[in-house]
Amino acid sequence: MGLRTVNQYKEGLRDGRQVWILGEKVNDVTTHPMLKVGVETAAVDYEMAEHPKYRDLAVAKHPETGEPISRHYYLPKTAEDLLKRHELIVTATRLGDGVIPFTKDVAGDCLNAIWVTSQVMGKEEYIERITDYYEHVRKKDLSIACGMTDVKGDRSLHPSSPDQTHPDFYVRVVDQNDEGIIVRGAKVHITASAYSDDTLVLPCRAMREGDKDYAVCFAVPGNAKGLKHICHPLRYEQSPLEFPVDVPIRMHTESLLVFDDVFIPWERVFLCGEWQYAGTIAYNFSFFHRHTASCYRIALTELQLGMAQAIAEYNGIDRISHVREKITNMIIYLEMLKSLAKASCSDPVMHGGIAVPNPVISNISKYHFAENYHNFVKWVQDLCGGILVTAPTYLDYQNLELKDYIDKYLGGKKGIPTEHRLRMLQLIRIWMASDIGGGIEVLALHGEGSLQAQRMIIYGEYQNQLQEYKERAKRVAGIK
Repeated sequence: MGLRTVNQYKEGLRDGRQVWILGEKVNDVTTHPMLKVGVETAAVDYEMAEHPKYRDLAVAKHPETGEPISRHYYLPKTAEDLLKRHELIVTATRLGDGVIPFTKDVAGDCLNAIWVTSQVMGKEEYIERITDYYEHVRKKDLSIACGMTDVKGDRSLHPSSPDQTHPDFYVRVVDQNDEGIIVRGAKVHITASAYSDDTLVLPCRAMREGDKDYAVCFAVPGNAKGLKHICHPLRYEQSPLEFPVDVPIRMHTESLLVFDDVFIPWERVFLCGEWQYAGTIAYNFSFFHRHTASCYRIALTELQLGMAQAIAEYNGIDRISHVREKITNMIIYLEMLKSLAKASCSDPVMHGGIAVPNPVISNISKYHFAENYHNFVKWVQDLCGGILVTAPTYLDYQNLELKDYIDKYLGGKKGIPTEHRLRMLQLIRIWMASDIGGGIEVLALHGEGSLQAQRMIIYGEYQNQLQEYKERAKRVAGIK
């Protein structure tokens, strides 16, 4: 039993996995100029466990042996446990400059969802398997990606519908024997799978009896034979057009994860054909993961609010009433997010013997930041002015024939160097007016489930309260 160092985490990724990016096969994800950015971002979780300042937060005691394990892999039993987990994710994202490490927090979300579902099912073989796998993850201190979203094909059709173009739009079991199962299909939007030790694959929806081959949940190592990671390119180095920064760039890539007849041994299979529980796993995962989403959005929003205040001051407009109104709107947005995220931990529900963030509150929290994020971006962009996307480049600023003109004419408030203003505009442009910024807006909307997905759970989970309030209203109205 023990925690891995950053170097041990990186060494574990040099395992011959099949990874592609920009049409080229990657020999080593830890040194590839793009993918190493994701590796370093994920490594923040391992760094925290080594750092004296954060060790007590990042590390917990094994519930039976007392040995150190990652807090992400501690089954939460109380509201206090959930609040500690909340603090860990927020702190890790702050250390990542607004980007979550991802490969342990999402792992905890998946593990907890499978654990709860196994308890609901009551099948001893699944309970034993997830218990053993949980111990394996703790002992090896693994990084784990979540393979949730299937590519789906025609989204109006069920996985097994004969009207689908082919049967592999959802990951499915194509064969099985005494040793395990063979799976085929693809998952999409899979963050960090290229540099995670394992991927936990979960069904993404409720299914019918005819879909039983698609009702499958399992763990697969990143280098499994037939598993291919086709990565979306990510920003990986400073452009010479931009002002250089000393802090490391943090970011993740997503993969199209292809299962080309991949073998999974039975001990790593947690659902196989029990179609009635496909939706249960997806449902349980959402309870945890939407709280995780709210946690990392807190740290990101803090950073973006700081950008807004800084550029308002640099432009000399911070005391104007409508500017203060926008800043106040952003404060309300942030503090409501903080309050909802904490409240979901403070008022948990118990499922399968563990504490789960309150489903209604955690979904409201995620809905709040997703529904209103576009307005937040608009407010910040409005404070910047058009210079946000038209400013001269760093190469212009370095040219001695041009620098004095840029310093003179692109200055803002007296006492604020022009370079400071241009640097802040650059930071805002990256986060809110670039391909990265556009991606973040899409992520806010669709990451961790669409707005409608949150509304469905909020309404579904609120039925008991609706009945209670209705009966109260009938009593007050004198209806017997």
